[in-house]
Amino acid sequence: MKKILNYINGKLLEPVANKYLDNFNPATGKVYSLIPNSDEQDVEQAIAAARSAFEGWASLRNTERAEWLEKISEGIERRTAELALAESIDNGKPLWLATSVDIPRARDNFKFYSTAIRHYASESHQTAEGVINYTLRKPIGVAACISPWNLPLYLFSWKIAPALAAGNTVVAKPSEVTPMTAYLLSEICVEIGLPAGVLNIVHGLGHSTGNALISSDNIDLVSFTGGTATGAHIAKIVAPKFKKMSLELGGKNPNIIFNDCDFEAMLNTTLNSSFANQGQICLCGSRILVERGIYQKFKDAFVAKVENMKVGDPMSDDSRLGAIVSKIHYDKILSYIDLAKEEGGTILVGGNSVQLDGEHKDGWYIAPTVIEGLDRQCRVNQEEIFGPVVTIQPFDTEEEALALANSTGYGLACTIWTNDLKKAHRLGDKVDSGIIWINCWLLRDLRTPFGGMKNSGVGREGGWEALHFFTEPKNICIKYT
Repeated sequence: MKKILNYINGKLLEPVANKYLDNFNPATGKVYSLIPNSDEQDVEQAIAAARSAFEGWASLRNTERAEWLEKISEGIERRTAELALAESIDNGKPLWLATSVDIPRARDNFKFYSTAIRHYASESHQTAEGVINYTLRKPIGVAACISPWNLPLYLFSWKIAPALAAGNTVVAKPSEVTPMTAYLLSEICVEIGLPAGVLNIVHGLGHSTGNALISSDNIDLVSFTGGTATGAHIAKIVAPKFKKMSLELGGKNPNIIFNDCDFEAMLNTTLNSSFANQGQICLCGSRILVERGIYQKFKDAFVAKVENMKVGDPMSDDSRLGAIVSKIHYDKILSYIDLAKEEGGTILVGGNSVQLDGEHKDGWYIAPTVIEGLDRQCRVNQEEIFGPVVTIQPFDTEEEALALANSTGYGLACTIWTNDLKKAHRLGDKVDSGIIWINCWLLRDLRTPFGGMKNSGVGREGGWEALHFFTEPKNICIKYT
């Protein structure tokens, strides 16, 4: 059975205590590899390696660091098929999705920041005759980067790339649920000869390995993507130490559909925004709000399309949905479907687990589920489910739509469907979300700020925002007359 290894100080290493965790293939429910169950010793070893490498890495020219990032990007490109297969097996997502989205985006994250750092500039201000202020942006030190299981390499690279580009060294922890592509990234770094200690990858559980990483006094900043409860725990530990912190957390995103929308374009995109990656994307629109004039038409058409979505073997090209990432998460999603019934909801389609044949009979599959008739304040409409489950609700006025959209403690993303430009701008301004898509979904530009309001996080990622986060500004004022 394949053993994943830690990547510390340029070497692939077994955990110090030689303890391992089982890694499951969600499509079959079987263990297929072993993950290091790293402890504080491994974490401190990785931090020490990153600390030792920091001065040398930070002193490189931006162009020199950019060349290393480009080599990593090229390494991912060379191994696209292998990485996509590993992502599909580890996560349960369809292979076509990992091939077309996850791995190309990971490649592009390194490529983007290899270019961005070449053009990164700071400000200068002529304050008065003979007085000039200029700002330096300096790398901070050792960055702790912790990423989730839903888009494993995609989001792992989204943190690592800007941290390295800015001149920091990194200790990164991927999710213990989906560690394989992070391990393959380690192999790529060994292959290209990335300087020792610049990037270190330590595998293990969140409450042990992850907690040891964020609790260490020897890290300088933390970038985390994951659940809101975990983000709150991290903040309690990191904030009192006055260390920089970026928290990209959960969402309960509204999808607001008006009578005047382009119906077919909306319908097809809403199908995708509801159930892409089994609904396991923080940006999925899990609360569908539909103006009453087209509510019945939408409900009939949407349910008909959902009924035809195939849940199946992630390796099959015609599988629209694959497996749920873990047994724990599978049970959680099903518990919310049961809760919806208790809260008075009506299951229009789905609402059940799906059992496949053969080697997949013990895999974790759930049918895409649409629920009607729930109150805005019920738990199913307030709490993040993070699965193939959406609710639909009618509204009568723009004001009611806005109230429904803003009725949760989250504020990550929102999609608005209307051909009324003034209405689009009004709602875009008033919805409490960090990201607004109008007549589209998941149309991303890597230069734009990414992140949420309220319980959806602290700080922003992407473009210059990420490079600002991973650097410390220093203002210098000179009087030269």
